[in-house]
Amino acid sequence: MSTSLTIGLIGGSGLGDALIEGMAATDVREQTISTPFGEPSGPITTGRIGDITVAMLQRHGPGHVLRPSAVPFRANIFALKSLGCTHVLASGATGSLQENIHPGDLLICDQVIDRTEGRERTFYEHAAVHVELAEPFCPVMREWLLAAARGLEGTTVHERGTYVCMEGPAFSTRAESELHRAWGAHLIGMTVMPEARLAREAELAYAMVSLPTDYDCWRPHDPATDAKSLLQEIIGNLQTATAASIALIKAALADVSLLAATPSPAHDALALAIWSDKAQISPEAVERLRPLWGRHFA
Repeated sequence: MSTSLTIGLIGGSGLGDALIEGMAATDVREQTISTPFGEPSGPITTGRIGDITVAMLQRHGPGHVLRPSAVPFRANIFALKSLGCTHVLASGATGSLQENIHPGDLLICDQVIDRTEGRERTFYEHAAVHVELAEPFCPVMREWLLAAARGLEGTTVHERGTYVCMEGPAFSTRAESELHRAWGAHLIGMTVMPEARLAREAELAYAMVSLPTDYDCWRPHDPATDAKSLLQEIIGNLQTATAASIALIKAALADVSLLAATPSPAHDALALAIWSDKAQISPEAVERLRPLWGRHFA
């Protein structure tokens, strides 16, 4: 097993606190990290789960105070990279766009449609860096998660699906929801982008476990159900999916031999992606982003 394997865990709605409490980590240390892109969402908790070093971050900050568009995605990914993370396993609540993806299920995403607006999409503001993103989620990590999922009982884990990432913070109109369904998408959420793109730019393997909590707004609700009862139902679905996701993550972390033995394509994402003449990139810009791309400069 590679001793350099370090996994960043990004918890979304409902999973941030539960992830830290439920992982039974040892050698726990809370760290405050500064980055060229400001402060991350909150302190990063590092520790050991079995033989694996992990770094846990709550995407929306302690107390879920950050709306999706206000999440400091660049600072979060930069901080995890600077702590030595090689892989990032993220989670987040979503709405289901398909009848067969039930609230309380889990889904291991394989594709994404980015409909966000105005979010910072790149670390490389002073160079032309073009990473490949045809497969936005690491295939090695997906295989690792799916292998762990086969040992779970009582939870349906969908092996693939397309996540539509919208800006928010308001939810979709019914027309938008039906449009996303017509595209063949499976989930709607607000947080996977630009997180997945930035992870690729940082040469971090990245995977997403999505937690469907409801059927978005395309599926009519029972007219007899009032808003309070509907919210309670969604919270219950989130709690069910959160418990299932923790069980999946624990099972996956119990055997990381595949990750240790199999390099992710993401780990060499910048090899052909820096199109600028490196001699023309200022030393200050290189140094500022050294944790991300330093190894590609002589």
